[in-house]
Amino acid sequence: QVQLVESGGGLVQAGGSLRLSCAASGSIFSIEDMGWYRQAPGKQRELVALITRSGSTSYADSVKERFTISRDNAKNTMYLQMDSLKLEDTARYYCNALVKTRLLRTYDYWGQGTQVTVSS
Repeated sequence: QVQLVESGGGLVQAGGSLRLSCAASGSIFSIEDMGWYRQAPGKQRELVALITRSGSTSYADSVKERFTISRDNAKNTMYLQMDSLKLEDTARYYCNALVKTRLLRTYDYWGQGTQVTVSS
């Protein structure tokens, strides 16, 4: 069993910054791709940013130049630094990870999410 726990969400004014964390624990052999997704009320879940195990990154156009995804493989933790936040960044942010377990089987896991609310 593998658990992903997000933290760092909260209420911030437009133009401000937040740093999200996603900590993975459990029966982990290795973590491959990781990503941040978000879902606003009434909208579909969308990809925010992805990072491979080797550190290659990709971003949604809406967050490029404002958000930075990173990870610490030794700590099984991923981060999302969010700067210059906009009202439209308000959403619940979810962590996703492709995990190879100690039984060498690969599964896709999701966290419970952390709420980010940007106010004017």
